[in-house]
This record gives sequence, structure tokens and C-alpha cells, in this order.
Amino acid sequence: MNQYVTLDTPDGSFQSYMVRPDVLPAPAIVVIQEIFGVNADIRDTCHELASQGYIAVSPDLFWRMEPGVDMTDQSEAEWKKGFALYTAFDYDAGVTDIALTMELARSLPGANGKVGLMGYCLGGLMTFITTAHKGADASIVYYGGSMEKHLDEAKNIRNPLLVHLGEEDEYISKEAQKDIIEALKDNTSAQVFTYPGCKHAFTRHRGINYDKDAATLANGRTADFFKLHLK
Repeated sequence: MNQYVTLDTPDGSFQSYMVRPDVLPAPAIVVIQEIFGVNADIRDTCHELASQGYIAVSPDLFWRMEPGVDMTDQSEAEWKKGFALYTAFDYDAGVTDIALTMELARSLPGANGKVGLMGYCLGGLMTFITTAHKGADASIVYYGGSMEKHLDEAKNIRNPLLVHLGEEDEYISKEAQKDIIEALKDNTSAQVFTYPGCKHAFTRHRGINYDKDAATLANGRTADFFKLHLK
């Protein structure tokens, strides 16, 4: 069952897409969008998580600028708009909205109180930053854009963390990937997996860089990780 839930803040209200599993009670996972909004790809991810037994909730991070952004990666105009929203995005406000969504997820009817956090690209970066500031029961970063610029946050991460990186990512250089791995190497709760030959967003459903084999491997690791820490 899917629906939208409304969350209220001092700045106004925003919506989150939510999908419930067939069996409750269940852990919740908050899914953080890319620059294309809570689009079909993110909604697909929520449904996949629900099929694995989780309540999936995805907040609209761009609501202060433009509520309801829903784009693909298939046109130059969508990329241009996505990057404009990304450039204007307020990270601190994003952390506040994600933390509020996590609080909601913990207290939803049928929730068991455990909350995972995961995100892609911009959402991966926001997962990393929010994990450092607020914590979660388990966190997963898929190719967090500009993550290498925020590695001073690594020391503040206390909960289990999994990071997926495509080795040929055009937005996260090999040097940046080395820095990410180095920053997390002494954190016994953190794991970083790299995927040879894969570009940015290699797990994006129907995306231009989708790699079926690598996506299956990464998503399998994600499923095992959440099962270990949330169930």
C-alpha cells in the first residue's frame, strides 16, 4: 500500500511518499532522492524495500524551492533543472527535514521503532551528513556526490554505514574515492564497496548508466546489510 504523508515544519509542510509492507510491525527505511526528485526510480526503490518487509518513506527535499519535482535523467533540460536545484539546495534544512522524516518513520502505526537511512547521489551525501549529525540504526550511501568535501563528518559516524561507489564515476573522481575510503578505514562500523567499470548512478532504474550486474550485487549487499541491522 502506498500513500503520501504530510510533515509539518516551522517553514511549512512537505510530503513524503510512503509504501507499507504486507506484514507489520516492520522497520522503516527513509529513502533520500537524487537531483531528479521523488521520481519513478525512487518510488520503485520504495516498493522494492516494502517487498523486503520494510516501511519505506521518501521525503520531498526540494519542497522549499519547488514541491513535487519528478524528473528523469533522459533529457538535457531535466539535467539542467536538477543541477540548478542541487546548487540552490540548503543542506542544513535538508538535514532537518530528513531527521523529521526519521522521527515520523519511527512512530508510524506498524513501525517497530528501528529506522534505516539510504540515499543516492545528492541523497547519498545527505545520508552521510545526516548520519553524522543525527544518527540512524543503519545507513547506506549510493555514490554520494561531493561526499569527499564533507569527510570531516566521518569521525562523527557511530552507527553501521555502507557506501557504494562506481570506480568510473564521472562526478566522484578516483582521488575523491581514495579520500572517502581513507576517511572511513578506521571506522569498524563502516564498509566501502567499489564497482569496476561503473559510472555514476549505476543502480538507477532505467538510468543512462544502469549496470544490471553491479546493481544486483550492490542491492544484494544493501538487503543483507539492512536485514542484519534492522531485523
